[in-house]
Amino acid sequence: MSKGIIAGLRLTSLRLRLVVVFALVALTAAAAASGIAYWLNREAVLTRTQNGALNDFRQEMQNRAATLPPRPTEEELRRTAEQMASGSAGYSVLLIGERDAGKPIVGASDPDAFTLADVPRSLQTAVETKRPVTDANDFPYHLFWQRTQRESTPYLVGGTKIDGGGPTGYMFKSLAAEKADLNSLGWSLGIATGLAVIGSVLLAQVASSTVLRPVQRLGEAARQLGEGKLDTRLQVSGTDELADLSRTFNSAAESLQKRVADMSARDEASRRFVADMSHELRTPLTALTAVTEVLEDEQDSLDPMIAPAVALVVSETRRLNDLVENLMEVTRFDAGTARLVLDDVDIADQITACIDARAWLDAVDLDAERGIVSRLDPRRLDVILANLIGNALKHGGSPVRVSVRTEETETGEDLVIAVRDHGPGIPEEVLPHVFDRFYKASASRPRSEGSGLGLSIAMENAVIHGGSITAANSADAEGRVDGAVFVLRLPRDASGIARELQTRSSQGEEER
Repeated sequence: MSKGIIAGLRLTSLRLRLVVVFALVALTAAAAASGIAYWLNREAVLTRTQNGALNDFRQEMQNRAATLPPRPTEEELRRTAEQMASGSAGYSVLLIGERDAGKPIVGASDPDAFTLADVPRSLQTAVETKRPVTDANDFPYHLFWQRTQRESTPYLVGGTKIDGGGPTGYMFKSLAAEKADLNSLGWSLGIATGLAVIGSVLLAQVASSTVLRPVQRLGEAARQLGEGKLDTRLQVSGTDELADLSRTFNSAAESLQKRVADMSARDEASRRFVADMSHELRTPLTALTAVTEVLEDEQDSLDPMIAPAVALVVSETRRLNDLVENLMEVTRFDAGTARLVLDDVDIADQITACIDARAWLDAVDLDAERGIVSRLDPRRLDVILANLIGNALKHGGSPVRVSVRTEETETGEDLVIAVRDHGPGIPEEVLPHVFDRFYKASASRPRSEGSGLGLSIAMENAVIHGGSITAANSADAEGRVDGAVFVLRLPRDASGIARELQTRSSQGEEER
């Protein structure tokens, strides 16, 4: 078989299974046909040779051995045996007579080729046995034969006895020629079987290529469709089942493309709406923030009946401002416009500045060595740390511990920052959703101080660095839940990720 055929026969491929099935069917059919043909030819050859030799021997016994005197001499037996063996049947003859009662004499046509020792004892007994003459049995003696073997050469041995006290005769014919013919026939049938198997394999290859080529095209089209090439279509020809399958695929792909286009349009409209709304809200929010700052400064001098309302306006305005900022950040992530602005950052200094700016120094324990420098986006790292530490302080329990370490990986070195609190932990049913947007742990408390976007934004900022954040519960020495642990993992050098983002952005601009 060609290299292309061998390359196409993978161990688990449908093509290999088709070829194997074709080969097994062909082998079974050819072997069965060859076996039957060999057996029929073998029986025909042996029966023809055997019947010819035995009939000739019977006729010679009647024509020559029956004419011998009741007490023949050894010379008469030998001469008669030679005459009987000189025919075209090609067998040796052995005649046994009696000189006197109980004194047998033997005459052989070729004593070196055939003696009484070559006659099986069972055959001698059958030949010498006299049977009563009845309506069903006309003669007391019959012709018996047996196939035997001497030095791997097959022979036919036959014998009979002349009625009325005549000599007993045996014939000994070699079947070597018939064996050679049958061996030649066997080789021929074996070669024919092999050729049939090879032909079936080639036929299976052609058939499988004809059948599987459309399947392979369908698989390639499905792969391209899965990669987002929604305009992939199959060329349809014919009216068979594979053509129907190709038409069904094209119809499904067209429907999927239309649906994805509709969803993309709605998603784009939603993102544009959120971005426009957030942008439009920033101007009035800026004015409201300035007013609330003035009101907050004058809060102590306000009427006690008005002061609570002013405090509520101040807090809700800040909350609304944070929500708008978060929505704008989420919109940038969804639109794929978020970029990394890298700088060399001392992690210990960065964390200290983050907690100091938010007045968390008394509530946070920092375990970080000076001098761990990473090339990251400091603004995005500050957003991540602020969300993780703020979440731990709000929902966990003090003290909150922040630890920093580095780990060697197959792709380089990672920065690992763990934020741990000592609160009640995170319920197991909540853990898979802590980074979902707007997810609230309690459905009965849909309104809270947070926007529900903090952890999701932290995750997005980690992912854009090529990192991740995981959440889990920690346990004390007795196995009880002792707070939650958020682990931030970032590459120490995000330069490669930044270049990849820039490349994707350039490609997107070219496509547009």
